[in-house]
Amino acid sequence: MQEASHIPPISLRGTRFFIRWCIQEFMMPAFIIAGTHSGVGKTTVTLGLMAALRRRGMTVQPFKVGPDFIDPTHHTAICGRHSRNLDTFMMGEDGVRRSFLSAIRGADVAVVEGVMGLYDGIGGGEEASTAHVAKVLSIPVVLVVNVHGMSRSAAALIHGFRSFDPSVNIIGVILNQVGSERHLEALRESINFRIFGALPRRRSISLPSRHLGLAMGFEIDHDVNALADLVEENVLLDELLEACALPVDVPERESTGSVESCVRIAIALDEAFCFYYQDNIDRLRSTGAEIIPFSPIRDALPDVDGIYIGGGYPELHATALEAGRCIPQIREAASDGMPIYGECGGLMYLGEHLVVEDRSYKMTGVLPASTMMTKRLQALGYVEAEVVRDNPFSQKGSVIRGHEFHYSRMECDRDAKFAYRLRRGRGIENGMDGLIEHMTLGGYLHAHFASFPLERFMESCIAYKRR
Repeated sequence: MQEASHIPPISLRGTRFFIRWCIQEFMMPAFIIAGTHSGVGKTTVTLGLMAALRRRGMTVQPFKVGPDFIDPTHHTAICGRHSRNLDTFMMGEDGVRRSFLSAIRGADVAVVEGVMGLYDGIGGGEEASTAHVAKVLSIPVVLVVNVHGMSRSAAALIHGFRSFDPSVNIIGVILNQVGSERHLEALRESINFRIFGALPRRRSISLPSRHLGLAMGFEIDHDVNALADLVEENVLLDELLEACALPVDVPERESTGSVESCVRIAIALDEAFCFYYQDNIDRLRSTGAEIIPFSPIRDALPDVDGIYIGGGYPELHATALEAGRCIPQIREAASDGMPIYGECGGLMYLGEHLVVEDRSYKMTGVLPASTMMTKRLQALGYVEAEVVRDNPFSQKGSVIRGHEFHYSRMECDRDAKFAYRLRRGRGIENGMDGLIEHMTLGGYLHAHFASFPLERFMESCIAYKRR
């Protein structure tokens, strides 16, 4: 392995972390695993690093740049701590700082997996890119480069990434898909930069996938030792930790008052509904909600004051959902005026029918629309929604940010009412999203609660409880 070259100290000049709490400063290794583009092996490298650090007895706090729900489940499965999303579009810069600083409390090291290529943001800009998050948090970047079919050209590629934006602190590279010792030697001779690791081609380590991406972390029995071995054998882990240690300002726990009255909110959580941001669940708790997980596949609806049904894979479990006890109970709760909020898969479940490969399954029938699964991607990207109709969850004129990603389309009744007009995104129909019926709202929009008026949801649940 190449002799480590000297890296100048990390500069934190000009950094101003979110100042609202009393702070305590300490040194912590923290770094972002970025790629030159999608498919270079970021996730495998990240999981291997997490597994190796965990095997050394370190407490690893994982993060994922961007709106992805799936990669964080793999992080969580390996690290034993909830992975957090860091997204400057959905959360804003201060929201990213708050989430990062709050989550690293009690950890020994922070490992952030990037999204797409290092500099890929919204459109041709920087916002929501891995580079943007790196600069917002002032933490160093390790660049993963797939060197299959390259030798000296890899040096040119690395040079370009380093010089494109010098304010992004790239401290070294991990080479992936190295073909042989001879290949590695040619790479070492041409790359005049710090090489932290060189991973050989190893087809035995792979992650299964489906139409929305990888399989979920809880569905896979990770070979943690194989992942850890891959890194320990091929990465200069001690040098990496030393190079990325930096002072971090950690806020003391903020005292959060409770709402006027505690409410119980059921969250659909099983193999059909599993797309949630951990920050969203934490914010519900911090505003006074008692979270009651339940499975629409197996359970009866708990005794609650509101329901939150996230995204997931209802199309893969349509038979079990149709036969579940929850369908008539949720329909009755909706008719009774209980606040119910659904996103994407939750929207599909709250509709009348779900059509999968020409077979129609009855869903709850709360919202006046039916869903047809498609073989082609219907929408993918960030969403900015203007609220155009007052509803139990948001006030007219407010703006909510999130993203959408689905292989389905909806057919709505003529008298369907919508809460959102999308400034960005596709939505359900003609740029509209957020179907409303009774005190139920469902949309394709996966909202991050950084911009979601959560207090209004809580107030609606309190009002329902007091009836």
